Amino acid sequence: MKPYVICLMHSSLDGRTHPSRWRPKGAGTDWFEKIHDELGGDAWVIGRVTGSEFAKGQPYPANDAKLPRENWFARRDAKTYGVVLDAQGKIGWGRSDIGGDPIVVVLTERVPDSHLAGLRGEGVSYIFAGKSEIDLALTLDVLGHELGVKRLLVEGGGVANGAFLRAGLIDEFNLILSPAIDGAMGAPFVFSSTEADSDKRAPIAAMTLESTRELGGGVLLLRYLIRNDPQAASR
Repeated sequence: MKPYVICLMHSSLDGRTHPSRWRPKGAGTDWFEKIHDELGGDAWVIGRVTGSEFAKGQPYPANDAKLPRENWFARRDAKTYGVVLDAQGKIGWGRSDIGGDPIVVVLTERVPDSHLAGLRGEGVSYIFAGKSEIDLALTLDVLGHELGVKRLLVEGGGVANGAFLRAGLIDEFNLILSPAIDGAMGAPFVFSSTEADSDKRAPIAAMTLESTRELGGGVLLLRYLIRNDPQAASR
């Protein structure tokens, strides 16, 4: 069964997600981890760019390793997993967890054997979800079947969020909205896309505001339930 997918993001009033650029400064920027913990996901997922911000290592050196394109798990007993989409295997981790949550990397079959050997050497689990592009529906299926993930938090960046949205896989959107504005070019948005996907639209049939919660200091938590159109998602 597909995990229940919640997208959690924190943004300024103009939908930008880099708090260092917001004005006024420090507008409710300490709420994300608190709400993340409240939502209680079995796993959370981020894209490659955001994942690179947590990496401590360098790209793995070439070697003569020959490894099968099969899912490999260093651990299956964690309470929560940190999932990173890295289609081409570009991140050298230098660590096996983020904040105590074991890393699980989502790859395509095009990654070199040396990268798989590097992940294994650092105790970083990995799964395959496509030959050349990541199939997000397959990713959810593997996470649910192999690791028992029932509740997944999608937490950016904007391109990763947008990919889940356009695939019709997000069931709920929680937005922490701060009383601040970025107001300039260059900062990422809550939802975005690559140039290749710029004309694709999300198959959202309806959004329902389930609750509004004041967090203090003018910060709001907006919770929306999303109903996707499966026929639109398949086109």
